[in-house]
Parts: sequence; structure tokens; C-alpha cells
Amino acid sequence: MKTLNKEMAAVRQRPLRLMQFGEGNFLRAFVDYMVDISNEKGVSDIGIAVVKPIPFGNLERFRQQDNLYTVILRGQMDGKVVNDARIVTSIQKTIDAYESYGELVETACLESLQIIISNTTEAGIVFDADDRFESEPPSTYPGKLTKLLFERFQKFEGDAGKGLAIIPCELIEHNGDRLHDCVNQYISLWGLGETFRNWVEESCTFCCTLVDRIVTGYPRDNLEETTAQLGYIDELVDTAEPFGLWVIESRRDISDILPLEKAGLPVIFTDDQTPYRERKVRILNGAHTSTVLAGYLAGFEIVGEIMKDPDLRTFMNTVVMEEIVPGVRLPREEVLAFANSVFERFENPFIKHRLLDISLNSVSKWKSRILPSLRDYYNTSGRLPHLLTFSFAALMAFYTSDKLENGVLQGNRDGQPYEIKDDAAALAFFAEHSTRLSSNEFVQALASQTGFWGEDLTRYDGFVPMAAGYLDEIKTKGMKAAIHALVEQKEGLTVG
Repeated sequence: MKTLNKEMAAVRQRPLRLMQFGEGNFLRAFVDYMVDISNEKGVSDIGIAVVKPIPFGNLERFRQQDNLYTVILRGQMDGKVVNDARIVTSIQKTIDAYESYGELVETACLESLQIIISNTTEAGIVFDADDRFESEPPSTYPGKLTKLLFERFQKFEGDAGKGLAIIPCELIEHNGDRLHDCVNQYISLWGLGETFRNWVEESCTFCCTLVDRIVTGYPRDNLEETTAQLGYIDELVDTAEPFGLWVIESRRDISDILPLEKAGLPVIFTDDQTPYRERKVRILNGAHTSTVLAGYLAGFEIVGEIMKDPDLRTFMNTVVMEEIVPGVRLPREEVLAFANSVFERFENPFIKHRLLDISLNSVSKWKSRILPSLRDYYNTSGRLPHLLTFSFAALMAFYTSDKLENGVLQGNRDGQPYEIKDDAAALAFFAEHSTRLSSNEFVQALASQTGFWGEDLTRYDGFVPMAAGYLDEIKTKGMKAAIHALVEQKEGLTVG
């Protein structure tokens, strides 16, 4: 069987308009995939130069496959099973920032270049005062970007029309603003001058983004089946779910240089991404955080199993549709459509999303993902939302343990240990209080921890007795029976 190469695909040379820092699975199944479709439809003519921004690893597989690879979207969409493969041809060249720094600078100074995209992990957007301008390249991504922008500024003698759109995809809030701040810090540290700073400010556009697609990457678990499906060997094959969403916020409209939405792709350009981020955090992440801890204690291991259990599925559907959706500040039809797409994504049989993986740092997740919905529901209706309050009790049950060793709290599910991972203060609190207090005392102590929640949750009338009552039910009946009893209380599942 042949290995994927340019003789097996219609490859067209295109001008290098986009430089991408990061050759990993996500960008290849998200950005490069979308650009490829847009190019094919004639909406864009964008060639991509991919940069390996770290000193370890190599680009040999890209070179062996002429920079081609396959994306396979697997899952469900609009009620139909999807299992579609596409050879992506949008990457024109790959550059090792450490082995080929001169080529990197040359590419950054191309007249055709318009966009720089990155995904260097959440830790990649950082300022390091020890980074050096003289290094080829500087060690941090913001340092590399600053130096390349300075090279471009000099090459074109400060031409205002030669600025770039900078689009980070790292999973941090206000990622574009954070990156811009780092660049400004390097301009000061390295003494690159106010004229250059003004060019960056006025000619370059730093965008904040929200990206949403589950990318499962190289299919090691079913490689033989995947290779048989393709009919060729692909060492870079990349798998992902069909759903995708890219929200790009910028102070200047850049849709003309990245016209993906004109190709029917799920890209939204806006001057404020806040409602879209709130929608994702409250609905998708909120559905996870309100359900997975209870699901694990009820005996399940992955999200897909929760979706097949009648009681937990009812719990998730009700908490989302009746306690979360009403508080999201977008048109209701849009919000409902997104919520239904979330349920469909959770049912994806190709993705094995472990509940214990999602449980990491659940205290801070409950604060950011659940508390805003609970607050809005309470302020609007004057009542507590039953299921969101139950999720607080489920968190307490999941975190109940006095066995704290090596920074990990050890829980117990039907005689089997599991690891509870969170920040040190949270784990210390549960280790000290969870096993020696009554349910009411435990809820009172935890709810009043303003350092965890940013407010005192005891101010919500009835919160302590309601959460304590649910915690007692979990302790006496077990999680599965407690959830069954809860979802049968129809009067507690409706708004008003």
C-alpha cells in the first residue's frame, strides 16, 4: 500500500498568505482543514506555511508526504452518522524555527503574507524577561512573533499596508489581548522603539478567538480500520468530530483576507465574542460540570455512557434546557440549536471522553461554568434551580475524602479508589472537612468559602438546606438512586 503523496491529490501552488505556529492535530483539523475547503470552493487562495515553534521533534513526516495529510470527521451531525475523509492540500511548506531560522524570517517578510495563526498551548503566550532578541529564534512564541514583526517592519520600511492579522487559537480568554501585551513588553525590553510599537498598534490586528472542535488526532486504537478506509498509508492522519465553531473578535474587519464564512464554514467575525464564549462555557462546559461527577459516582466511565442512561440523560437535558439556556444572552433559537448540537456531540460513538479527565479542577470549573447560571436563575425567578444545586452536592460527594497524599485526594467509589485533582487549597479544605461534618455543616462551610466562589453562596435563600438534603440522599441512597428520585420530581424540573 502506498504512502500519501502529491501524486495522489490535486495539489495547486498558492501564494503564502498564512503563517501558522504549531503543526499539531488541532490546527490541522480545524484551521488548515477550513482553508482547504475555502480554497477548493474558490472563495480564497491561501497557501499556508507551518512553523514548528519548539526545538524538539521534526517535520520528517510532512516532508515524506509532500505536506499532505488526511482529516477524517467522525460522529453525528443533524441526526446522521458522519465518517468523511478529506486530503488537505492547503499547507505549502513547513519550517523548523530552530534549524531554518533564515527561511522563517524570509517567509515572514513575504509581500503576500497577511495572517499569523498560532496554537502553542495555553502556556505558550507568556512573557519571559530572560528571552533574547539576539537568539535565532527567541525562546517564547511572543518573542518569536515580536522579532519577526520587527524584521517585516524593517523590510517594508514601516509601510502601514504591510501589517498582519494575528489570530491566536490558544485556549485562554482574551488570547489576542494577552499576546498583544506580551509583544509590547518585548518591544520595551528589547528597545525596539516607539515607531515600531506604533506600526504594530496601527497596522497589525490582534484578534481574540473562541475555537470549538474536539480533535482526537492520530487513530492509534483503530489504525488498521482507518488505513483500510483510506486505501493508503498516512502517518499524519488526523481525526475529529464534525462540529466546529470559530469566533474571531477584532477591532478591524479581517473577513476579506480570511473569507471562510463565505464558503459556508462555521466561522463568525464579530466585535464582541463574549456572548458566544458564554454560550459555550455555560452550555457545553456547564453540561459536563453539572453531570460528570454524579455520572462517575453512579458507576459510569465515559460521557457516552451517561447519554445512554435514561435518568442521567434526563438530568442533563433538563439542567441545560430549563436551568442554563434561559440565562444565555443570544437569540433563543440560536441557543437551543447549540444546546441540541452539544447533546449530539456527547453521543458521538467515536469519542471516548473519560469522566475522570473532565473532573480535573472541578471547584474552579463549578465557579466559572455553573455559578453564573445558578445566579441568573435565582435572580430572575426568585427560586433556586434544583439540578444546578444538586450538582453542588454531587461535587461535594465526589470530593469527600480525608486521604490527601502527594497533592492528590483519594476518593472511593464502591470500594475502588479514584484520584481527585485540584489546587492545593481546595483539596486541603475537603480533606479537613468532608468526613467529619454533618451534611448541613459541610455545605455551610463550603458555600461560605468566598475564596473558592468569589461570593458567599449562603446568601441564596435555601441553598444550604437544599444542597445538604441532596447530599444526605446521595449518602443514604447512593448516587444512581438519588438521581432517579430527583428526575421523577417533575415539579422540580420546571421553571417558575
